[in-house]
Amino acid sequence: MVEYRIDRHSGVATYVQIVQQTKQALRLGLLCPGDRLPTAREVVEATAINPNTVLKAYRELEREGLVEARRGLGTFVRRALGAAPADSPLRTELEDWARRADAAGLEREDVAALFTAVLDKHFQGDPS
Repeated sequence: MVEYRIDRHSGVATYVQIVQQTKQALRLGLLCPGDRLPTAREVVEATAINPNTVLKAYRELEREGLVEARRGLGTFVRRALGAAPADSPLRTELEDWARRADAAGLEREDVAALFTAVLDKHFQGDPS
């Protein structure tokens, strides 16, 4: 099950953070079709956010066709995203690269900017 981490200082709306983290879990294969998302109550208890925020995020995911609400049962994953499993060799290489960047003194924002520049170069025209 996914555990949401809310960054109140990110400037990103809380419900958007939930949507983004759910999509990331789907892309990494941490959530699969048929899996149940945490209930709104479970998310509220873990993150101390408003239940309506969780419901808004889940409605957005449902609107995108990624999850479905089943009355009295919860919210379930309908489909997966991407093909980058959490145990991918590419992930291991990326983790090694991130450690080297950290050892070289780069800050998170520097790494993000560098990585984004490389992504933009290699995935031109890809809207996702």
